[in-house]
Amino acid sequence: MGLPSDLMKIEIPDKKKLVYQTRFPIRWGDMDCMGHVNNAMYFRYIESARIDWYTSMGVETNPKGEGFVILNAFCNFYKQFEYPGEILLKLYVSDPGRTTLETWATLEKPEEPGVIHAAGGGTAIWVDFPRQKSAPLPEWLRAIATD
Repeated sequence: MGLPSDLMKIEIPDKKKLVYQTRFPIRWGDMDCMGHVNNAMYFRYIESARIDWYTSMGVETNPKGEGFVILNAFCNFYKQFEYPGEILLKLYVSDPGRTTLETWATLEKPEEPGVIHAAGGGTAIWVDFPRQKSAPLPEWLRAIATD
């Protein structure tokens, strides 16, 4: 007995801000025995885009400083990706809180604009790494998320 498809689906909100785009080649090793991209790879693609976005803003992973940690992550799968090919990932943000920011991602084929193959995201929390405690989002980051 399966679950209705809408029970576990998290919808990406309409109100969000596009902050980063990137492309990934689909590698032969990204596929599973069914001949399509393995579900774990989608999380890798989203993670890589999120890290590239952080780096583009000058946020570096530094255990002596501050930065993001992911509190949760999800992905909804709609259509398969197969090798060979390329993925266009669009990264969005929304709902900046005192210490958190919602991140969202859509994955599509560049040759099929707007046809979402997967959508995911996660809650990111700003952390003071030496103290191992959450810290307020920097104002410059809040401005990026709310422009």
